[in-house]
Amino acid sequence: MKYFDTHIHFFPDKLAGKALPRLREISQCETFSDGTRAGTLNNMEKWGCAGGMALHIATNAHQQTSVNDFAKESQHDNIYCFGSVYPFAENALEELRRIKDMGLYGIKLHPDYQEFFIGDDAAMPIYEEAERLGLTIAFHTGRDPYSPHLVHCPPDVLGKIADLFPRLTIIAAHMGGMEMPQEAAKHLVGKKNVYFDTAFASHFLNAQELTELIHLHGADKVLFATDCPWSTLPDEKALLDAADLTESEREQIAYRNAERLFGITV
Repeated sequence: MKYFDTHIHFFPDKLAGKALPRLREISQCETFSDGTRAGTLNNMEKWGCAGGMALHIATNAHQQTSVNDFAKESQHDNIYCFGSVYPFAENALEELRRIKDMGLYGIKLHPDYQEFFIGDDAAMPIYEEAERLGLTIAFHTGRDPYSPHLVHCPPDVLGKIADLFPRLTIIAAHMGGMEMPQEAAKHLVGKKNVYFDTAFASHFLNAQELTELIHLHGADKVLFATDCPWSTLPDEKALLDAADLTESEREQIAYRNAERLFGITV
């Protein structure tokens, strides 16, 4: 079985040595790579991963250009990339169009790190323009160790956004809501423009819970993911292997859905 990891993170070499220890301290989570592209690729090869989608995040307006330039530079061989915009940046819509022109596959929004709520008025033009451009948006959904008591992207609000922008393809990371599976099941399952990914799921779901969410939402709308460096392919694969799925469903999740969504061949 081939596996394509739709949710990985890495940093420019000169920043990885500083960024990863800081994030590790904030999140109190173990990491499993050195945070560089090369280190991530080494792990992927060791784990038998056929390729990956790197999700980059602009945490302020000044980072947008450099973050997206790095995404473009990193996109070769079996690594594909999402860019990012900072919702409060004056040129956010212009940067969205540049992301499209650069051939990136979508944008990643991490409302906890970017310090906005997904229902904020300032974010609505981002969704509207991404929908117009045909750019997928991957949201960090649910709780996050960075902001454990304040959920910036709750499943119920994301469900409303999915309804407001029906032609916008949304990836609700962490199976629709980290540590919020009941809310994901109530507000997101069945929405035709919403995909779930399995990133970090082995840390907060058991096999039965994962199985139930997959069957509720449909195996054709679930993407295999790790959230590397925060988790590993062996850990996330073990959870998926333990789920009660058919071989066809496993294949869809492992790589077929990613091929269809992103228009790639794994």
